[in-house]
Amino acid sequence: MIETETRPAAATALSAPGPRPPGHPEVKPRRVGVLLLNLGTPDGTDYWSMRRYLKEFLSDRRVIDLNRIVWGFILNVIVLTKRPFSSGKAYASIWNRELDESPLRTITRGQASKLAARLADLPDVTVDWAMRYGNPPTGERLRALHAAGCDRIVLFAAYPQYAAATTATAYDKAFEALQTMRWQPAVRTAPPYHDDPVYIGALARSIRAHLATLDWEPEVVLASFHGLPRRYLDEGDPYHCQCVKTTRLLRQELGWDESRLRLTFQSRFGREEWLQPYTDATARTLAEEGVKRLAVVTPGFAADCVETLEEIGVELRHIFTGHGGESFSVVPCLNDGNAGLDVLEAAVRRELSGWAG
Repeated sequence: MIETETRPAAATALSAPGPRPPGHPEVKPRRVGVLLLNLGTPDGTDYWSMRRYLKEFLSDRRVIDLNRIVWGFILNVIVLTKRPFSSGKAYASIWNRELDESPLRTITRGQASKLAARLADLPDVTVDWAMRYGNPPTGERLRALHAAGCDRIVLFAAYPQYAAATTATAYDKAFEALQTMRWQPAVRTAPPYHDDPVYIGALARSIRAHLATLDWEPEVVLASFHGLPRRYLDEGDPYHCQCVKTTRLLRQELGWDESRLRLTFQSRFGREEWLQPYTDATARTLAEEGVKRLAVVTPGFAADCVETLEEIGVELRHIFTGHGGESFSVVPCLNDGNAGLDVLEAAVRRELSGWAG
């Protein structure tokens, strides 16, 4: 009992700053870092910028887990010969020309800056951001936080639903950097927030607000999530289950049934079966069956990017209207608006518990 009671005083004495011996290097005040992580972006829309980005992305074994020799041949001889042109064209159509960068980079920077402002009541917290692929690199920003005195860092992958190909690889990249550090900071990895009431509520409000701006009422709304190969689900990845739960909770919050809000998956790549139903095939079928008014929401993306702005906003619109549909609209992602920041702030504050404040 006596020992237990004396521990806090002993701990305080050990952690209290004292005089340093002559020549001792400067000791920065202890801080807590928050590193907001997203997928990544090319630095430009030209062939070589796209090729560098795609090579890094598609070389990740979390993303493509095929035989390395076979996939290496396909990637370098076929994919990286042609795909940089088509991907560059897609990025060019949504590029932020004022800042000469992709919208994902613009929005992620905004999220980090605004999150830092919201956490101003925690003066020992520093917020930064990084990309898994491309710039700014995860390792660089992790080391910068550590150099600024952050001996505890929360890694926050901005993916509501967990997938090995997104959340896990984002944290993998941070762990790679940690392996090179002589003095590692303590690290927490934030879990997915697919069923967080703040997130579900923010999504529902954003949908209602967007639909209120239209002069027509959608007959169907698609909740389109990024797809994964079906076998990833069979191998134990929880992504599909979490997408299903998000959609179910969103229906409940909106008071809609399954015929009004339908779950689909986009962005499939290659020839193997991916998670179904497919977003593009569903939109085409709906149009052919006589549905004239369609809206799409993308709950798996925390920030608008080429997959939401071009693939859904341009390509899917063309598919739907080209097969008989008339009215089409895309609900913007939560991005760096107040609703999106409400979600990020709630989740980050939860992960900072015991470390800050």
